[in-house]
Amino acid sequence: MLINREKYIKQVEGYIDTPIIKIFTGMRRSGKSCLMKLLIEKLKKAKVSKNNIIYINKESLEFDNIKNYVDLNEYILQKSKDNKKTYLFIDEIQEIEQWEKCITSLFASDKFDIYLTGSNAHLLSSELATLLSGRFVEISVYTLSFQEFLTFRGNNKGLLDDEFQLFLKYGGLPVLHNFKFDDELIYNYIKDVLSTIILKDIVERNQIRNVRLLQDILRFAFDNVGNLFSAKKVSDYLKSQNIKVGIETVQNYLSFFCNAFILHKVSRYDIKGKRFLEFNEKFFLNDIGLHDAILGLNQNNIAGVLENIVYLELLYRGYTVSVGKKGNKEIDFIAEKNKEKIYIQVSYLLASQNTIDREFSALEEINDHNPKLVLSLDKYLNIEKNGIKHQNIIKYLTEF
Repeated sequence: MLINREKYIKQVEGYIDTPIIKIFTGMRRSGKSCLMKLLIEKLKKAKVSKNNIIYINKESLEFDNIKNYVDLNEYILQKSKDNKKTYLFIDEIQEIEQWEKCITSLFASDKFDIYLTGSNAHLLSSELATLLSGRFVEISVYTLSFQEFLTFRGNNKGLLDDEFQLFLKYGGLPVLHNFKFDDELIYNYIKDVLSTIILKDIVERNQIRNVRLLQDILRFAFDNVGNLFSAKKVSDYLKSQNIKVGIETVQNYLSFFCNAFILHKVSRYDIKGKRFLEFNEKFFLNDIGLHDAILGLNQNNIAGVLENIVYLELLYRGYTVSVGKKGNKEIDFIAEKNKEKIYIQVSYLLASQNTIDREFSALEEINDHNPKLVLSLDKYLNIEKNGIKHQNIIKYLTEF
């Protein structure tokens, strides 16, 4: 049974039957295929004939013979012999060599309404973006937000705090809701998903020989979620473990993880100097379930995990996110959307006055009138200082 992901369907609805190519991008298993199927069902309900809907899933052996743009073009033209408008859906299009040649040709014919998914950030390279300038819209698809997680849980929902603990452990891969919630079952599945991404989207695509080194760098990033670090810091750490690796190699491997949507790199912004800084970024996981599946249940970095959850929520809500710096103090997130800006600090618990002072003081340094928020798992605090408000993280996640 397909569960509606209303936010994404609403995003694309206004583009149906318009001369715009719709491209869903995101990590494998984030739900892009299901969104396509939801759109196909929507078209069928609108009385579009199934003969005028073409669906190609490059993860299915059924379409293994479509290797390149010539194969793709021949298949589509064979399937669409009449002159009626045809709705074309292609899943994981990056698996087809030079696919853009076929798509630009079909698009120019005005006969096709085109929907694509891809699991690599280079899908929309500068060359392709120039070729299709003004004629495509990219819709970023993330794994389930906590609010969506609750929707998918349906009648299985328990107390909100208990559900949040499950979300912390297992993350938001949509397919997990077909499983019994069991650590071994779910973690094995998440590991398999990660292995597939590493093999297909990173190792094969970039012809990497030292897979062990790739995994060591990824593990370092997972273990340091929410912490500032540089490629040099990763290189120095690995050298301390008798693993020799250059800074450029680390930079390349981190970029490969970002291109495959396993990691997100977040740059630092100097609020006073009004410029982005070149050194020390934060890296966040595309799905928090990857953290415990790879590292094991680890409460030592609960603050970083919570920060990761808030970061993904901000992306889901459509914000552009950076890490803030004001003097010698760090602001976890500067989130911007249209003309809206909000500053956010994330803490596990505001367990002492020193912790409260530390989290609030970083925001007090910012001399503008944009909203400022401190998020933590504390339930019963009622703190407001100089216009800076505190809110419980779970409440924040469920109020969108």
